[in-house]
Amino acid sequence: MLLLLEQILNGLQFGFMLFLLAAGLTLVFGIMHLLNLAHGSLYMIGAYTAATVTAATGHFSLGVLAALLVTALAGMLLEAGVFRRLYQREHLDQVLATFAVIFTVNELTRILWGRAPLYLDIPPALAGTIEIIPGAPYPVYRLLIIAVGALVALGLYVLINHTRLGMLIRAGASNREMVGALGANIKLLYTLVFGLGALLAGLAGALAGPILAIEVGMGENILILTFVVVVIGGIGSVRGALLGALLVGLTDTLGRAFLPGLFALVLPPAPATAAGSSLASITIYLLMVLILVFRPQGLFPVQGQHGA
Repeated sequence: MLLLLEQILNGLQFGFMLFLLAAGLTLVFGIMHLLNLAHGSLYMIGAYTAATVTAATGHFSLGVLAALLVTALAGMLLEAGVFRRLYQREHLDQVLATFAVIFTVNELTRILWGRAPLYLDIPPALAGTIEIIPGAPYPVYRLLIIAVGALVALGLYVLINHTRLGMLIRAGASNREMVGALGANIKLLYTLVFGLGALLAGLAGALAGPILAIEVGMGENILILTFVVVVIGGIGSVRGALLGALLVGLTDTLGRAFLPGLFALVLPPAPATAAGSSLASITIYLLMVLILVFRPQGLFPVQGQHGA
């Protein structure tokens, strides 16, 4: 039971990390109809920035703050300088352009930081454990990630559904020409939305730094899972991104933890480990296929490109 509780918390932590990435990606696609494969590069920039500033100042909080500012600025510059010209283009053009951005950012990262991975220690104040229930200690830092993800989800809900900016975002997703005709600055709105998505990616990268190796290409590895989350939740739906991320996080974590043991009940140890590990690596894709069979547009299909 204690192992199950620990793995559920691990799944929630992983799920909320995916949500931070998927929320920005689904906002950009749902509102601007831009297929941004370079979203993972912003995640990588956030991780490198957090590690660099933390090493220079000794304060992880300053590293996270710097990651938010740098990735938001980088995202807005990319939107204004590159992506703005792609909104009316075919998705193939968008894919090719964002691939070019990925290669460019990766090479610039190698020039600035080198090829060797960076490592970021968990802050001393967050390095301990806390007992969820007696006899079940769990790392404080991973609980922090869960709490941050939940707060971001709540903040996005309030922003999109209960603020003037959120109203403009929803309206711009449905009919950008009409919103522009009513006096709203659509270009500025899109830049702000893209900056918000980049900021969330940077936050995910900064939080992932202490538990993952920070290396060139780390954004591409997690981007595939992020797209799975967006497809499962429904393209353009932040609510769907949250549920999809939690489902993927729990499915992946529980599968890797328990499937080898289940196979060991009927197979010798070596084949059981191999079969369990192989099946665990594809469980999220099986989950995606199963959901799309019954919900082809995802769990929360967006009506009229509504972004919430």
